Amino acid sequence: MDRFAKLILRRNLIENKVRLFVDVVGVIYGRLLGTMMVALLLSASIDSHAQVFDEKLSTAAQMRLAITNLGTFGNAFRGYRDGSGTPSCEYPAGSGIEHLFEAGVWVGAGGNRVSTAALDAPQGYQTGARGFEMTIPPGQVFVESSSLEDSPFFNPNATSHQDFKAVFTDSNILVPGTSTPITGHDFPLNVSVAMETYNWNFPFTDYFVIVNLYVVNENREAYDSVYVGLWANTVVRNINITPAGQGGSTFYSQGGNGYEDTMQLAYAWDIQGDVGFTDSYIGQKFLGAEYKGQFMHPNLEPPFATQNFNVHYNPWFFNDASNQLFAFPSSEQARWQKMTQGINFSPQWESLQDDLATPGNRSDLISAGPFYDFDPGDTINITFAFVAGRKQDDGNPNFENTGAQREIFYRNADWAQTAYYGEDRNRNGILDPGEDLDGDGKITRYILPAPPDIPVTRVEPVGNQIDIYWSDNAEFSIDPISLEKDFEGYRVYVSKPGFDVTGTQTLELNKDLIRAAEYDIPGNNIFNDIGFEPVKLDEPVTFEDDPTIYKYKYSVRNVNQGWQYAVSVTSFDRGEPENNLESLESSVTANITRVFPGTPANDNPDEHKVYAYPNPYYAGAAWEGRSNFQEES
Repeated sequence: MDRFAKLILRRNLIENKVRLFVDVVGVIYGRLLGTMMVALLLSASIDSHAQVFDEKLSTAAQMRLAITNLGTFGNAFRGYRDGSGTPSCEYPAGSGIEHLFEAGVWVGAGGNRVSTAALDAPQGYQTGARGFEMTIPPGQVFVESSSLEDSPFFNPNATSHQDFKAVFTDSNILVPGTSTPITGHDFPLNVSVAMETYNWNFPFTDYFVIVNLYVVNENREAYDSVYVGLWANTVVRNINITPAGQGGSTFYSQGGNGYEDTMQLAYAWDIQGDVGFTDSYIGQKFLGAEYKGQFMHPNLEPPFATQNFNVHYNPWFFNDASNQLFAFPSSEQARWQKMTQGINFSPQWESLQDDLATPGNRSDLISAGPFYDFDPGDTINITFAFVAGRKQDDGNPNFENTGAQREIFYRNADWAQTAYYGEDRNRNGILDPGEDLDGDGKITRYILPAPPDIPVTRVEPVGNQIDIYWSDNAEFSIDPISLEKDFEGYRVYVSKPGFDVTGTQTLELNKDLIRAAEYDIPGNNIFNDIGFEPVKLDEPVTFEDDPTIYKYKYSVRNVNQGWQYAVSVTSFDRGEPENNLESLESSVTANITRVFPGTPANDNPDEHKVYAYPNPYYAGAAWEGRSNFQEES
């Protein structure tokens, strides 16, 4: 029985008890008690239908994106104001480089009606505020699941390493469970949206989160055409250099914007905010749509192309309707025009791009459509992605936006597109011969080439040495594309001593880890043919309370005692040159271990006294931070 059904049953039981109680008490107190109980029941009914705002954070990928069950993304940097520290859209994880103030789903229909999950608001999401028009139907919960068998959220039906699923609707004009009206939301479309987000920890998926939407017409009448979009206020700043929001509106007005029409990719970068500390792009990308049995994408060629279907791009200055070129759409009619008339189709598009490449605080919108004849009960399946990527160093200043600087970012965006297409390798929307890898007779999306499994690793510090053990589980991995065992070898990574405190506060482990060793299958002339003998144990070992059988060991010698190190073991495959797919490696950060090598634990403190030298002291070593008080000896 689902939660909503339980609530209804509970309310019915309460009502029955109330009726019985009133009958027993009699006529004298009947009216009074009846009135009181009706009020209590009404209050309980309202509370049971009250929506519960919930926010989750993507943690499988290196993009840390805040996602809510109301179709919004990012948290307006509230995590830095409320003390939780929850990122809004941080990439890479732990870097302090933020990319998004807030974003949300838009749905437009009927020629002049638009419902928005989020809209330009200086404080971000507020219940009942203008532009925040999506609510949660009774009984709906925000669900997390994972395709990883060792995850506490494992579900064999999960799509990615971390799925979030929610359902929201625009059908309410009052915030559920309250008498609070939703400002400006007088004419709902009566659509519901089932949202699924996906992210993986593969090295080639570490920089995007996919947003898959199912938009359902719950209205009694059809809409002749519908558009679905993703609005965003992207802000690229390093909050380790400049705290979030410092300087007020100036903090948000330092970035540039652009749009790549062939990729349906809107993007932003930092021009003059924290230059040199924000070497990355952020973008929102349209991936594709399916409607009434047809795949829809503007890049399709005849006979597969859909008439009039396009992706529209529109930027504007944040909450500012005064600018003639880029004015905030303050009315529903203006928002409809933004959804259906992109400036990327304007004759002045080339010169407009130059204007966008100047500092400013802009929102932007990508929207796809039209979806014709949206009948009651019809569903539009449309998919977007948030994509990040580092700037490629091409010798030009970091604040510029050259094609060479965008190469890595574009490659990341294409991996998001590859993830979406899945079995549809030639991207025509048709299941062609040889593409049906799972034999189910239809295109299965989100089937990705995968590196071998992450080696199960154990790290044991011994004095000035770190012993790294790992199992052979990766050697039995089956690639989901080739359906073959394609394991090739292992790589061992070690950081410099005190990597997290010497010269950087970003903990960008992908950059801090250094490859210390590599071992691969000998004799196949693919890599170095080193073999595994240097690290293979003569006899496998186990540890107390650890069922894993460890078959390999690598020792890092002569390390500095008392300093923090990070170590990791990855596995890699052979690659598929025939499919232009390079060798894939498991995530270097997925099984990372931080360790302090040093003197073993003191098993007899009575005999071996603990002392500090000098005593007292106030300044500590780099690895332990600075002391502001007298240390006890």
